[in-house]
Amino acid sequence: MAASTDLPVTFDGERTPQAPRSRNLLAACFTHALHDGYTDGLYAFLPVWQAQFGLSYAALALVRALYYGTMGGLQIPADRALRGVSARSALILATVTAAMGFLIMALPLGFAGLCVGLVVAGVGSSIQHPRGSMLVTDSYGDASRRPLGMYNFSGDLGKAIVPALVAVTLPVLAWRPVLGLMALLGIVVALGLRSWAPKTPVIARARAKTQRGHGRGGFGILTTIGALDTATRMGYLLFLPFLIHAKGGNSPTVGVALALLFIGGALGKATCGWLGERLGVVGSVIVTEVATAALMAATLLTPLIPTLIVLPLLGVVLNGTSSVLYGTVPELSDGDTGRAFAVFYTSVVVSGGAAPILYGAIADHSNQTIGILASAATAALIAPLVMLLKPHLRATASTT
Repeated sequence: MAASTDLPVTFDGERTPQAPRSRNLLAACFTHALHDGYTDGLYAFLPVWQAQFGLSYAALALVRALYYGTMGGLQIPADRALRGVSARSALILATVTAAMGFLIMALPLGFAGLCVGLVVAGVGSSIQHPRGSMLVTDSYGDASRRPLGMYNFSGDLGKAIVPALVAVTLPVLAWRPVLGLMALLGIVVALGLRSWAPKTPVIARARAKTQRGHGRGGFGILTTIGALDTATRMGYLLFLPFLIHAKGGNSPTVGVALALLFIGGALGKATCGWLGERLGVVGSVIVTEVATAALMAATLLTPLIPTLIVLPLLGVVLNGTSSVLYGTVPELSDGDTGRAFAVFYTSVVVSGGAAPILYGAIADHSNQTIGILASAATAALIAPLVMLLKPHLRATASTT
């Protein structure tokens, strides 16, 4: 049965025409790049705010948590509240709200204004993850695994570009005008979304076939794997600067090391979705997580230059698994894919915040090497855990 003309997808496995699908993916990717860029761009302001407002490191962490915690904690409520709103309206609302948060931070309202702006920006960014993911899934149906990988990859591009722009402009302009420029960038993207994103609302019955999952048990396992994968990544990032210094590197070398890891990570997110189509979810996750654990251990044993050579390869598998996991959410969503994405992203955000604390405590009571090995052990733990997903996956998962 064909869908009515006002639906973004059709029934019985039919998909939207190529041009609308491409525009929808473009809209989701631009929004994801902006919001992830906003998230990581805030790191560049932390030293400035510490000096400006006389904050301790603990207070600085709490200030950042106003944005990060709001973004993570409101994803499920935001998805529920905007369930009947079109993808275009939801993404525009998300982007305008986040931009308004940065505009509030840019105004001379003191420390209170900064805190309020961070919360408002976090509210906006809480909307885009589940709704952007749903837009891609609605547009591509059963063929959404690779487009979701591209959507995931676009976030890494934003994380690379926006913080770099902030770092370049902060020495030239005061921090408030830089925040104002970030708000302006959000408004530009929001205006672009008026042309790119679809006007029609997301209607649940149009997703009934392509997004019917196989039970919450499988989704619970997938969510746990996603949280552990994020914990592995954040744990290693915590120790990498200290590892480079221990090998004789200086601060610029640390910057190079991080850049190499992130470049590999962006490549991994772009390619591991393809790997998931070839090897299937279980096979690709086992390959990437075993490689992650092995390459982490290798960076402990190699001198500085070989370590720098290994880091892009580590970045590919360290970040690439997430594309396979995100692409599997629609299959295991049990029909409510929007809520499934919100739950999945929330678990990832919570894990990303908690993992450095846990691994840091392990290192504090032992040493840095044990902390890195604990991160590697977490990656290795995922390999047998992902085998539990096999009964919940479609037999054709590796060929779709």
